[in-house]
Amino acid sequence: MILLASSLFLRHDRKQFERMKPYPPLATLLVAALLREQGHTVALFDATLATGVDAFIATLDATTPAVVGILEDNFNFLTKMCTVRTRETTLKMVAAAKAMGCRVAVNGSDSADHPQLYLDAGADAVLAGEADVSFPALADAWRHSIDAPLRDIAGLLLADGERGVSKTAHVRGIGDLDALPLPAWDLVEVEAYREAWMSAHGRFSWNLVSSRGCPFGCNWCAKPIFGRRYAQRSPECVAEEMRRLKDEVRADHLWFADDIFGLTATWIARFAAAVTAREARVPFMIQCRADLLTAEVVTSLHSAGAEEVWIGVESGSQRITDAMDKGTEVADVRAATRALKAHGIRACWFLQLGYPSETWDDLLMTRDLVREERPDDIGVSVAYPLPGTKFHAMVHAQLGRRRNWDDTDELAMLFHGTYTTPFYRMVRDALHDEVGMGAVNDAAWSLLASDEWKHRSPEPRSAANG
Repeated sequence: MILLASSLFLRHDRKQFERMKPYPPLATLLVAALLREQGHTVALFDATLATGVDAFIATLDATTPAVVGILEDNFNFLTKMCTVRTRETTLKMVAAAKAMGCRVAVNGSDSADHPQLYLDAGADAVLAGEADVSFPALADAWRHSIDAPLRDIAGLLLADGERGVSKTAHVRGIGDLDALPLPAWDLVEVEAYREAWMSAHGRFSWNLVSSRGCPFGCNWCAKPIFGRRYAQRSPECVAEEMRRLKDEVRADHLWFADDIFGLTATWIARFAAAVTAREARVPFMIQCRADLLTAEVVTSLHSAGAEEVWIGVESGSQRITDAMDKGTEVADVRAATRALKAHGIRACWFLQLGYPSETWDDLLMTRDLVREERPDDIGVSVAYPLPGTKFHAMVHAQLGRRRNWDDTDELAMLFHGTYTTPFYRMVRDALHDEVGMGAVNDAAWSLLASDEWKHRSPEPRSAANG
């Protein structure tokens, strides 16, 4: 018996629990489907709606697995933030499984960045890349012998016996994504998700992906699992999964968890045609880049059923987005937002505050862009240094003991930004007020301009990172 588990408990993150937009661990379910094809017996512990680690321990007791894979949903952007609470929870789960005599493997952004933490907690292996390549190979080895040597299995990070970590051969990601089975939806308590969504929002949403990775090079974006490779399913394969979700899961809405949806106008046009041909149209939400959302693309998205598009705008200052190596223009944002609205598609923006060298004037450019284009919704964060990025290398010397947020709503500056954490939280609130009120809110910005926080020197390391 193999027990697969996720460790992202919604109730461990106040912001996410209050939003109540739960999605099953998609990457974990894909591995489950692959293992079944290989003849393994698989059980699932889905942390999303579970109460805590005690529930995981109860599942261990009930299933008595020989192997446990704690595999994060690497398609879910929340796992990429590597919050302290999720790390602590995962380490407890590793220790609990190991205490029961199980072989344990872990996969996720944080374990890829900090494998020693997970190996010290008892993990036999950390998977360095995509779990649906290396975990089935690991499971087969353990099926033949629970003491099988692991150094010949590609894609693993292992304890070297000297308080260090050794890495086995590089593992390539799956090339033909159409050859993968559909996720093992039957392992999920679908009705629990339906009840949560219907109670909070009056409709039921589900997740899927059409691709893996992102080929672009924003210098703050960490890619510990997929790197910069971009692999894509065929439009017809994706449309068929939509039809199955519509008929079998009875989803009212879909979230495409891709970092970048579609990529080309040709793919998206084929996708729209495939959705129509299969009568698979379900309202859906995607993430995309402003410079890819041409009039032709937006027309195809509308035809396919797109309801909401999130764009990584980051800043209204071209100087700041250039510093981020974003590769888009403010003019692209304006054009994309207007095209989406003209087709009745909600245009939503991700904004990022506090990137090094950002000034008050840059913040005002962001505010003014919001005022002028009126996005339907925004998500606001501050620059968050993650290992392996150019941005992290830039601010590494400023980082103290604390390198991660406790939860996704903390919005704490972990390096010496231009302004303080409380100031950026006020800017976030003012920007949300601009969108939520649908009107200019000069009072908040006047307060920000005159507030003593604006004129303080950056936080000392002990305050920002202690």
